[in-house]
Parts: sequence; C-alpha cells; structure tokens
Amino acid sequence: MFRQSKTFLSKLRYLSVLQRPKSISAAERALQYVVGQKIHGFTVREVTPVPDLFLTAVKLDHDVTGAQYLHAARDDSNNLFSVQFRTTPMDNTGVPHILEHTVLCGSQRFPCRDPFFKMLNRSLSTFMNAFTASDYTMYPFSTQNAKDFQNLLSVYLDAVFFPCLRELDFWQEGWRLENENPTDPSSPLMFKGVVFNEMKGVFSDNERVYAQHLQNKLLPDHTYSVVSGGEPLAITDLTWEQLKNFHATHYHPSNARFFTYGDLPLEQHLKQIEEEALCKFQRTDPDTAVPAQTLWDKPREDHVTCSLDPLAPDPTKQNTLCVSYLLGDITDTFEAFTLSLLSSLMISGPNSPFYKALIEPKIGTDFSSVVGYDGSTKQASFSVGLQGMAEEDIEKVKCIISQTIDDIIATGFEEERIEALLHKIEIQMKHQSTSFGLALASYIASCWNHDGDPVQLLKISENVARFRQCLQENPRYIQDKVQHYFKENTHQLTLSMSPDEQYVEKQSNAEQDKLQQKIQALSDAARIDIYEKGLQLLSEQCKTQDASCLPALKVSDIEPTIPRTPVQMGAAGGVPVQYCEQPTNGMVYFRAMCNLNTLPEDLKIYVPLFCSVITKLGCGELDYRQQAQQMELKTGGMSVTPQIISDTADLDLYEQGILLTSACLERNLPDMFHLWSDLFNSPHFDDEERLRVLVMMSAQELSNGISYSGHVYAMTRAARSLTPAADLQETFGGMDQVKFMKRMAEMTDLTSILRKFPRIKRHLFNPDNMRCAVNATPQKIEDTAVEVERFMGNISSLRKERKPVRPVIVERPLDPRAPSGSAASRKLVSEARFKPCQMKTYFELPYPVNFVSECVRTVPFTHEDYASLCILGRMMTAKFLHGEIREKGGAYGGGARMGGNGLFSFYSYRDPNCSQTLAAFRSGVEWARDGRFTQQDVDEAKLSVFSAVDAPLAPSEKGLGLFLNGVSDELKQAHRERLFAVTHKNLIDVAGRYLGIGQRTCGVAVLGPKNENIKKDPSWIVK
Repeated sequence: MFRQSKTFLSKLRYLSVLQRPKSISAAERALQYVVGQKIHGFTVREVTPVPDLFLTAVKLDHDVTGAQYLHAARDDSNNLFSVQFRTTPMDNTGVPHILEHTVLCGSQRFPCRDPFFKMLNRSLSTFMNAFTASDYTMYPFSTQNAKDFQNLLSVYLDAVFFPCLRELDFWQEGWRLENENPTDPSSPLMFKGVVFNEMKGVFSDNERVYAQHLQNKLLPDHTYSVVSGGEPLAITDLTWEQLKNFHATHYHPSNARFFTYGDLPLEQHLKQIEEEALCKFQRTDPDTAVPAQTLWDKPREDHVTCSLDPLAPDPTKQNTLCVSYLLGDITDTFEAFTLSLLSSLMISGPNSPFYKALIEPKIGTDFSSVVGYDGSTKQASFSVGLQGMAEEDIEKVKCIISQTIDDIIATGFEEERIEALLHKIEIQMKHQSTSFGLALASYIASCWNHDGDPVQLLKISENVARFRQCLQENPRYIQDKVQHYFKENTHQLTLSMSPDEQYVEKQSNAEQDKLQQKIQALSDAARIDIYEKGLQLLSEQCKTQDASCLPALKVSDIEPTIPRTPVQMGAAGGVPVQYCEQPTNGMVYFRAMCNLNTLPEDLKIYVPLFCSVITKLGCGELDYRQQAQQMELKTGGMSVTPQIISDTADLDLYEQGILLTSACLERNLPDMFHLWSDLFNSPHFDDEERLRVLVMMSAQELSNGISYSGHVYAMTRAARSLTPAADLQETFGGMDQVKFMKRMAEMTDLTSILRKFPRIKRHLFNPDNMRCAVNATPQKIEDTAVEVERFMGNISSLRKERKPVRPVIVERPLDPRAPSGSAASRKLVSEARFKPCQMKTYFELPYPVNFVSECVRTVPFTHEDYASLCILGRMMTAKFLHGEIREKGGAYGGGARMGGNGLFSFYSYRDPNCSQTLAAFRSGVEWARDGRFTQQDVDEAKLSVFSAVDAPLAPSEKGLGLFLNGVSDELKQAHRERLFAVTHKNLIDVAGRYLGIGQRTCGVAVLGPKNENIKKDPSWIVK
C-alpha cells in the first residue's frame, strides 16, 4: 500500500488512554528493567515512564546488528508489532513499493504463495498491512491473542528478512509484458501488474498528482525528488535484479527499527525476534541516511498539469496554487511540535488568518490538497494555497499569502485560539481509541526513521508546558517563528497546476509509446518467452495452494461467548436516554438520534447538506467564528450526520434520521449542552455568503473523494434498486449526492436553499422524534443525567407531534427485553410494496482504471442464512476472487462481502478490467455452488469473520449497536452461534439459493474510463 504523509495533529487524534487496572500494570512491570540489562541479545538503553499515555517506554539496541527497538508497555490487549526499514530510492521505478508487495509473496520458512493474504484467514488479527512512505517501509500487525501474535511475528520476520523474491511474484505484483489473453499468443501485448495498476489509480487523483510534484520539487536533491510508490511508466524499467539488490541493501537489521506495544511480555518478543531472525545476521553499514536539502538562496516557481474534473463545482475554475516553505529538521521534536501548533493556528477553522484571507473571499473552492504542516520528510514543510480557482486569480492569491504572513507577524494570535488548540491536544490524549498501538507506530515513524528520539515525541504534556513557558517569556514567540520560517525563508516553492484537456490522452499515448518501444526491441525468441512465462504465471495462479506450512489458529481458539455490555434505560423530558457506564478517562460522549419520518419528500435530498453546515453557521448569540471557537474550547467536536439503518428482520423496513455526536471533558459538560441548546433553539440561517463557502468546500471534497473511494460509490449505486434503504443511501451518500452538490455549487444565489433550512430543522430537531445515548464514567453518569434533563427542558418548546410522510410506521422497542408497549421505541418506515429491480449503471470518468460492483438482495441480520452468507463472502474473496481479480486481473483489490443491509456485494478496486471482473463475480458463484472448497477453507473464513466481529470496541463506542440498530447482546450471541454452526453444505445451499442466476435480483455499477462495448449495450444506463 502506498502511503501519503499525515500531519502531526491528525496522527495525534488517535492517541488515547485506558484506565489502569488495580493489579500491577504492564507499564509498572516494565519499570523493573534497568539500563545496561542484557535480554536475548539486546541491551536496555533507556526506561522512561510516560504518564500522559499510561505507558512505559523501553528502548533497546541489538548487540550484534545494532537494530533499534522500542517497546511501549501499556495495559492494552490489542498488542502491536511493527518493523520499519529506511528505504531511500533514487529513481521513479517504485522499487521500495514493489518490494513491499513482493516480500509478502512467500519466504524460506513459509514458501507458499502469498502467506500475507493467507494469514488474514488463519489469524484473529485486528490489523495487518504494509506501507511504503517516501523514505521508509513499515510492516505492522496487531492482535488480541497471544498465540496469534507469535504466529504473525514468525510470518512477518521471515517475510521481510528471508523472502523468496521469485521472478513470477515480481511479474505479478510489479509489472510484466503479457498477451492480453495469456492463452492466446496472437492477442496484443500489454503492461500488467498490481503495483503498475495501483499507481495508475493513485495518479488519476489530481490531489495526489499535485502533492507528489510539490514534494519532488521542494526537495529536489535526494530521495524526495522521486516517486517512492512508482511512476507508472518508470515502473516498467525496473528489473528483477534491481529488486533483489534493493532488498539486500535495505532490508537488514542494521537498517531496521522494531516497535512492540501492549500488555504482552517484552522478553518473549525479544527471544523470538533474536532466534528467528537477528541471530543470522552481522552488523553492516546500511548507508541509507538522507542528507539535508541544500537551501535555496531565492524562492522558486513551477507549473504542472492534470486532468479535467467533470464533477468539479465550477468547470472554469480548476486551477491550484500553493506556496510551500521548507522548515527545520523533524528530529528537533520540540521545534516540530511548535511548528505543527503554529500551522493549526494559521489554517485550521474559520478563525484562522488563512481561512479568512483565502477561503472566505471565495476565490477558490477549498485549500490546496497539500495544506499545513507536513512532518513526513526529514525536513518538515508548511504549505498553503487554494484549489478550484481561476487562472487569472493566481497573482492575487500569491499577494494574499504574503500579506497574510505580514499580518500574522504584526498582530499574532488571540490567547483564546491558543487555549482552544491546547484543549484539543488534551482531549486527544484522553480519548481512547482501539488502534492506539498503530497510531503510536505511525506517529513516531518519521522522526525515528531519521534517528530522532521517539520517546521524546511521546512526552506531550512536557512539550505543552514548555510551549506555554516560551510564550510567557516572550509574548512574540510565535510571531518570531513566523518571521523566521516564512518571511525570511528563501527556500519556498510556488507551484501552480492547471487542467489540460488532452492530459488523459497524453498519458495514454505515452503508455502506448513506451509499450511499442518495449515490443519493438523484442526478438522472436523473446516474444515466445513472454508467452511461455505468461502461461507459467497463469498455471501458478491456478494451482491449488498448499498453505499447511503456515501457522494457524483453530476455530476452537475463538471465545464462544461475547462479553456483555450493561446499559440502563432512562428518560429526560419524555425523551428516551440510554446510559452506558464505561472507563472513559474523564470524557463524556453524547449522541442523539432524530428520525426524519415527518420530513416532506422534496426536502430529503438537502439533508446531507443541512447536516454538514448546521454546526458551522452560528447559533444563539454566537456568529459562526465564535461558535467554532467555543466548540474547540469546550468540546472534542460536534457533528451531525445522516443515518439510514436497515431493520434486523425485514429488508423493506428501515429507520431514517440524523445522528448528533459530541464529546467533552467532564468539566465542560454544561457548556457542551448549552451549545446544543443554542443549535436547536436559534441556529443562524441568514448568511448566504457563509453557506456558499461551505457548499463549495463540500462539493469539492465530494468530487475529490471519488477516485479514492470509487468502489464504495459503485457498491452504493449497484444497491440502489434493491431495497428502500439502499435507494435512500444513494440519495444521501452516492453519485446522486455528488451531482446534486455540484448543482448547488453552480447556483448563483443560494437564498432559496437557506429558506429550506428552517423547514428541515423544524422536522429534525423535534424532541418528539428523538432518543439519546450517553457513555461516561460511573461517577459522572448522574451529573450527565442532570445536564441531559436540563437540555431537554431548554428545547421542550420545539416538541410537536407531526404526521409521518410515509403511511406505514412500525415501532420496535429500544430495549428488546422490556415488556411490549411499556418502553421507548424506534419508529421505522415500512415499504412493503417496494419492488426490487435489475439495474446496470455506467459512469464514464477520466480514470485509467475501473471500480466495478454487483449487488444482490439476500436476507436480513436475524435470518438463519445471514451467517452463512457472511462466511461465504469471506471465503469467496480469499479462495477465489482474490486470485481472479488481483493476481490474474491485476486490480489492486477485489472481493465479496455480506452487508448488514441484507445485500451481498461484489466489488473491485483500481481495476484495469470491467467485463472480465463481472465474469469473475459469476464464476465465483459457480465455484461456491459446485462446492470446490474444503472444510479448512470454511474454518479459515470463520476465523476471518470472527476477527471482524470481535474487533475491539472503544469505551466511547460501547452500547452503540443497541442504541442505533437495536442489536442487543442476545442478538449478537445468537448471530455468533449461527456463525460457529455454518457447514460446508450450508455454503453450497446459500450460494445456489441467493446468488445463482435466476434466483437473484441484482444491480451492477461501474465507474471507469470510456467503454465502447457498454455504450453499445442497451441494457446499461450510461451517465
């Protein structure tokens, strides 16, 4: 997987803290290590308690190879391992990225093909992946099972240090020349390969094109001047020999950094890593350090082109301009902390100077795709600019950027904004996420990669205190930084990007030219060799794989029962409230679900827009800037999102509504509910200029997201004609919504839209249609109940009984155990007359790859066959579709899955094929109906399904399944038992009963490049 950089604060968002148990904790145990202590070939260098994050950091070095090791001991059962290598390519062939794919294709101890994908089904991992960044490659996994941890560690160590690196795997994963139809030597030759197609997909996204150019041009001296993921046409210059050499020089313990996290004992990890890998190596000098970029003595300008975006809010405004400044070395952790804070002050939210200067005048649609602090390279950078602007505004934007920097130096920032930002950091440290280990690994990766101190990065409170002290000693501290890094900095790049109507055509022609060049250089013998190797690869891909060399958990290792989540049902002002006591570490989480059953049909399409802007227009005494400031000072965010929830027992029954979500520190409870009261009682719907800014940003964001999430859009569209809930989902979150927002952005006057909002608000913000949920510590539940009661009192005047628009409303009790008629209920819409129908839709878009989906209407969650369909989806993906769509077809991904909405979906991602993939979906069904799978395959699919079913839940998320979907612990346990009980015969039965031709009502959707065959076929709707 090719990875983009993430900024400091967004990484921090996942940092979280768990409550300490009463017995001796993992963090306390780790404090018993002493500096200089020898453990299994390693020496302890440092033992540091990090009370902010309730962990102890233990730093070690490997005596023989010098490999660096960091262990974060913490009471968290979701243990993580990661190994990263500094990988510094000097060309665009994508060698580190192709190597990352190829090492996972088999190793000395585990010589079967693709142990990585096979382990996904032989383990209960909560995460498994690999990432190629600009200058490192990382291999992380996490699991809650100790035996599983050892199994995965064996596979990962063998993969990175002793891979097979077979030539056939290089062809499959990297690139190859092959006949279009490998069994027909007269069919034309073409480029194929998983990474080749992945990178074509990556660079079909204009935001990624821009970000890549910006980094290459700002840091032109060394490894950052190339595309580490691979430039598609340069990928075809990489040889197998070069790949093996890169592995030999970079994948060595002397160039490695190991990280482990969680509550498992460190000694066991060290022993296994030493015995299975490190004892076989001597120290080398990897020589992979990245030298500092030579600083320019004057600013530079450059220009690049990209494809036209047919979904852009304004087709005449598709230019991007951004100014990027090279900052200091990221290994200076306090300076990096200060600069990332400074970046947030400059660009985050409507109170920031760049938002006021660039976004509000509506010169462009949104900030440029690269914006703010980026600490993913050895020297950090800060970028600011606009996308979605007209060419004639370029000079104007340059002036605004430089003027804004002068203004910041002159006036600085209000103290309240700095406090709001520090409050945000406090919340990020207190909020508990389930993937804390992974967030930590990502957070320290770049700094540690360049020999910075990862432990220093974790001392967040220390950095905050030092920052406050610097401000106290020098009130102009921040302004001086702006002066130094921006005003006086000559190493700055202004990069503009404009669309070229011929861009896609030029890319396609360049690929054809390169292909012809390669073909013309071939001798007859070489052509025959290509054909024979193509057949050899195909026969390898078709062989039944023996995976018995791989370790595996057994179905009997899965816990037979789920832990219960107790909740109490209460009420406030006649509104049902669910209380869930959890160790939330001083945080309170609030949710409210409001159904939209009484909302007139003509207003429905506006609901997503209403949700996205309602918290950003101002309320009560506050204008939108003051509102944003108060939300940052007093809460961890307040959001409103559309919700469509399918019934667990009937596919023509669903709940439609909006979900209000917020969180705060316990001390800010009254303030958070005061903000909600103002939002309910007196939202501002009078600022057309502000709405326009939000509409433009929203439309731009939707348009930009398609090339990244194309498979989701394809699945949403394919499902639309199958259930009433799926039809509404397309309206709220599919291509329909993208097109609707494009129309909104093109309107010259949005007053008519503003007028609709009070009507929508009356129907949605009605206590009569509402239920709430609160997660807090046992000590705080009573205080929270008092505040919820007060909130309901404040909004009681909005309560009104209105008639639902749809005639048939079915009530389901919120608490399934309560006696019927006595308790609160969810009000679902019934559309028993809904007629599912076949529908095939094609969206022609300027991408070189396809996103393909087919959906079939099957059964709801509580149906006896639902569990079998879940297992079938996983098994079909692992044992059939992965081989057909990725290995043979060259797509980045593909598979099948059973959704909670009762729809069975097939999909592919960044796929060079379309009709071949649709045929693979159908072949997958035949494969299952014929029973061409073993009991071992069934058991592996069960493990894979259970790893998702048993994924850890954060304290803030507990009880939500019951609150939103009505799925009680009893229903979950019944589903669990049905999963355990699924047999080989059940899978054959459900494949035939629901997915066989004639049995099914299905929808199909494709997003992709021009396709003449589809255009000629009258059964397709072409958009």
